[in-house]
Amino acid sequence: MPKIPYQYYLCSAEQSRFMDENTISEFGIDGFTLMEIAGTRAADIIMSEVPGGSHGIFFCGKGNNGGDALVIARLLSQQNYKITVCFLSASDDLSPDADKNFELLQKLDSEIEILDWDGFTPKDYDFVVDGMLGTGLDSEVRAPYSDAIDWINEQVAPVFALDVPTGLNADTGQVMGSTVQADFTLSFGALKSGFYLNDGFDTTGEVILCELSFPNKYKKASAYLIDEHWVDSDAPTQQIREHKYDGGVLYIIAGSEGLTGAGILSARSAWSTGLGAVVLITPKGLLEIYEKQLEQIIKKPVGDRKDIFFKESHLDEVLKILSEKPGKMLIGPGLGRNPDTIEFAQKLLADYQGDAVIDADALFALSELDEIDKPKSANWILTPHPGELRTLASKDIKFDHERLIGVKALAAEKNIIILSKGMPGIVGTETGNAYITGYDTRAFTRAGFGDVLAGKVSAYWLISKDAEVACFKALLDGKDKANNYYSSHSGVLEPIDII
Repeated sequence: MPKIPYQYYLCSAEQSRFMDENTISEFGIDGFTLMEIAGTRAADIIMSEVPGGSHGIFFCGKGNNGGDALVIARLLSQQNYKITVCFLSASDDLSPDADKNFELLQKLDSEIEILDWDGFTPKDYDFVVDGMLGTGLDSEVRAPYSDAIDWINEQVAPVFALDVPTGLNADTGQVMGSTVQADFTLSFGALKSGFYLNDGFDTTGEVILCELSFPNKYKKASAYLIDEHWVDSDAPTQQIREHKYDGGVLYIIAGSEGLTGAGILSARSAWSTGLGAVVLITPKGLLEIYEKQLEQIIKKPVGDRKDIFFKESHLDEVLKILSEKPGKMLIGPGLGRNPDTIEFAQKLLADYQGDAVIDADALFALSELDEIDKPKSANWILTPHPGELRTLASKDIKFDHERLIGVKALAAEKNIIILSKGMPGIVGTETGNAYITGYDTRAFTRAGFGDVLAGKVSAYWLISKDAEVACFKALLDGKDKANNYYSSHSGVLEPIDII
């Protein structure tokens, strides 16, 4: 695995406080200096988005989040911006660093309007800065903060949230009663896990990291943001083959009557990555369908022409095919849930000692077992959607932060990799680490997209020789295709568009 740059660490509120407090108490950079750095970097971003001469309203709480806003207000006032500061609580009850910045603001010769919420008279502003509540929120937002949130969300002017939008839980991404709908979230020191979970994605707008002077030794992560900048930095490039089997074969075990489309999508998806050979193993009764649809794919039928689903009697035949050439196995697309097929899948996974991506109906077969028991020499990637994950984990997982915890725990416990499909996509590893997508994956919650993803994961595993990298590259491939599609099309994204 490549070393992940710190700017892709996703941190909890507690981890953020740890970095801040230890930088102050142990390393020796005081809180006022950190606040000045945060405010300076945020001010530069706001000036890059809002023209000079604009009028901004700054909503300030009494803590350090309000202090950050006061630094920005002071700096912008010196750059020909008109400033109004509105305190949600009394300005005589500020935190020490916020109070010091308020004193500095009052020393300026600029005309700065200062008022409290009771004296706030709505008018048109060119931009809004949310410095009300930061990462420490752990209960529902109450008045007057909730009233200010309602007013902010009615505005057409761009809204800049400092560190985290007021009302959003920094850890879970859940809305605490109500929350600011930000156009930009300027995150100080580290990205927050909640930006990408539950309601976070729809609340934060564009997230911009404002680096602070935290020593690396204090930086810890709850998860990591999947991004091409670090995934591609050390990922191996595809080697030039001497022949089609050079580099291994991807075996796809798929198909049952009425569900042949899943195998077709998986095979096409895997082939599109540039593999030398993709072998589809399927019941002989389905062969004619695949012959018409998959010209480039090698077909290996098992059983006789009456067989339209896998049976336990096919097991030895399938294992023999899998042993013919080195490679990896994808099992599950369109497999069906015939009891005989479930028995076949369970026994194959118990006997197969190689690398396997387990998807769709093969996951259902696993869930029917009393215990998920991977062969010691085998390596598994499981690709469940949220419902399949709940069944596999035997837990009532309702929210994304619960899914994150569940994926990390199950992957570490079973010594497997889990790519949890959904919004966001989450990858859990044997070591207990977790990785999260940072783009909108909801476009893929339609039939067929899971089959495409399984094909990509399997192919990239064969190419990269690294199971984690395979998951990351497959998810990033989806990001690129979705972004390219929506930038040039109107309509509905179909599975074929991302193959």
